[in-house]
Amino acid sequence: MKRHLLGIGGVGMSALATALKRLGDDVSGADRNLETANIRFLESIGIRCLPDDGSGVDATVDEIVVSTAIEADNPALRKAGELGIPVIHRARALSRALGGYRLVAVAGTCGKSTVTAMLGHILAECGFDPMCVNGANVPGWEGAVRFGKGDYAVAEVDESDKSLVEFSPYAAIVTNASADHYSKLEMDAVFDAFVKDISGPVVDARGEVYRPQDYMRQNESLAVRMAVLLGADEKQAREAMASFGGVERRLQRHAPNVYDDYAHNPEKLRAMWMTLAERHPGGICVVWRPHGYAPLRKMLDALAAMFNEVVRPCDRLLLLPVYDAGGTADRSVNSGELAAKLENAELVADLDDACRWIAGRKDRFEAFVTCGARDPGLPGLAKRIANLVR
Repeated sequence: MKRHLLGIGGVGMSALATALKRLGDDVSGADRNLETANIRFLESIGIRCLPDDGSGVDATVDEIVVSTAIEADNPALRKAGELGIPVIHRARALSRALGGYRLVAVAGTCGKSTVTAMLGHILAECGFDPMCVNGANVPGWEGAVRFGKGDYAVAEVDESDKSLVEFSPYAAIVTNASADHYSKLEMDAVFDAFVKDISGPVVDARGEVYRPQDYMRQNESLAVRMAVLLGADEKQAREAMASFGGVERRLQRHAPNVYDDYAHNPEKLRAMWMTLAERHPGGICVVWRPHGYAPLRKMLDALAAMFNEVVRPCDRLLLLPVYDAGGTADRSVNSGELAAKLENAELVADLDDACRWIAGRKDRFEAFVTCGARDPGLPGLAKRIANLVR
């Protein structure tokens, strides 16, 4: 089958593209930004990536795959409508692709990418040879995918648009639930419905209490517990966990005191900040970019309360403008509205401005962090900062 994926450069869609390609599909895609590492990788394995102008859609395409982020007036969707080509959501496409495996779905507001990678690593080390499709790239995998031929697949499933209901997994992990895209009450209802009919093992950590600094220990515990429930030897599973190499953009180090992280909501940002504040009592400088206008508007007060709680006098928050992916978003709220509510933050115009700010004050802080979702330039900024402070 020939499938054309819109927004193929995003980590979720690029992971789907890789999985479909490895499972034998003819895959192409389109994106607004063709100058990213994900796009270069996809092209290296034979996936054709085109501009987001509808040029990749013709009568030979059997199906168009979209995420919730794709707007209704996308040129490829208009063309698909004219040609009568069916359009399906990414989650349904992934669910179908993994239909031949016993699926272990990893859900939760925070930590699911890390737990997915951990569980995939443990099962691989224990001889299960799992197929894994993650929401973050993992060193040693093909981006966010590990192609395996065993009985099990491990996949991150998304609560942000409730598309996790497209999956009928054999087993599941729920890492936690907090107010993010929805209220805490609504999130719990989503996860309750998700796990209700699962026939295999379920590890649901929503009632478990960990200090924010211990979230990595919780992630490790969830992965090991599920691996054992699936039949792995516990001692071997724990030894495998000890050899886990991490996940890209999850407190990823670019120098001993320079990190890059995906944190983008109040809970993830609080956990990241408290972890690094404990490691670096002399002060941290964090460069953060909100990943969208609607999320910033929705989380504005919660973000302000969280930052004012965790940012110490020795720290500094540098706020970049909202990441703008184009389209018809309501741009009436930007980072300036958040900065006005904060006690120890400054606005910076762009990545270059942030780098210049740090270059002039690099001796004032023990550590530096770039964080935020979606912006492909943040890891590059972390590398530039690492070169500055070495």
